[in-house]
Amino acid sequence: MRLSRAGIPTLLLVGNHDLSPALGRAHALENFDTLDVPHVKVVDRPVFLGSQDLEGLPLQVLALPWISRSGMIAHLGLEANAAQVYEQIEQRLVELVDGWLEEKIDPALPVILTAHCSVQGAQYGGERTVMLGSDLVVSGALVKDPRLDYVALGHIHKAQDLNEGAHPPVVYPGSIERVDFGEAADEKYFVIASVERGRTQVEWRRLAHVRPFFDRLLRLSDQQDITEQLRQALPASIQMKDAIVRLVLEYPCEWEASIDEAALREYTGQCLEFHLVKRPQAEGRIRLPGDQAVGSLTHLELLDIYLRASHIEPEPAQQLLSLADQVIRGVQAD
Repeated sequence: MRLSRAGIPTLLLVGNHDLSPALGRAHALENFDTLDVPHVKVVDRPVFLGSQDLEGLPLQVLALPWISRSGMIAHLGLEANAAQVYEQIEQRLVELVDGWLEEKIDPALPVILTAHCSVQGAQYGGERTVMLGSDLVVSGALVKDPRLDYVALGHIHKAQDLNEGAHPPVVYPGSIERVDFGEAADEKYFVIASVERGRTQVEWRRLAHVRPFFDRLLRLSDQQDITEQLRQALPASIQMKDAIVRLVLEYPCEWEASIDEAALREYTGQCLEFHLVKRPQAEGRIRLPGDQAVGSLTHLELLDIYLRASHIEPEPAQQLLSLADQVIRGVQAD
């Protein structure tokens, strides 16, 4: 809203996180249109914006918001089960952008393409795990068209220029905050671009005071003073203030009782969020006593050996054996 009050024209491109999973529902940016906020334009469908659509600014914008697979199938009348549906969607986009460049642009004004999508060749950040199999990936040729003067991309969190040193710059400025531990080491930026017809200069500015993520792994090999080992594995308490911290802890499962989780959480109390991931390690192979073979033992005897090898306390182990005995008897009775 401060941009609006300052009279700065602002273009908001709808992304995947702005959309409801249900078709036809309002998106998260719709209130800007509903309230008719001055100097703010929301783009929720592919559109060409000329100077007259941009408050007289001397530029042109080709805008491609997030395109969902289901939405495009419905809008374009494609077959829902078509094996090459993404190829069909990309072909439609290529035809659309090429049509705009051939028929609508003013050759005297710079042309910006802005899109919320994945582009072939981009390096993914931590968000990659939630996009596998559900992403339309457009070709690099579409965004590196020399008739464009700047390409402003969203969706991928990692800051990068896919056409570095060439024209046009194809820029993912990335997310302004880290969103998961896959981005713990990533620097965050914003971009200032000076866009002219045939010549564009891009300035990357690193964001300071981005919320820190700390990701640590500790493999315990000594049972002495485990609490101090946990503290040493973490950053200093003052560094963890308002940070998001994860400690992955691997240890022999019989040391479970030596881990003082309450003391650890007190030490990390200044964190915005602390995740302790415990990975108790059991012996990889359970050895049978004497010369016994697996086939010579009953189900309950095998379960008893497993529970003892896993260092289960006697009382819960006996409860599990009794429950297993009831289950086995019930199956045999049937």
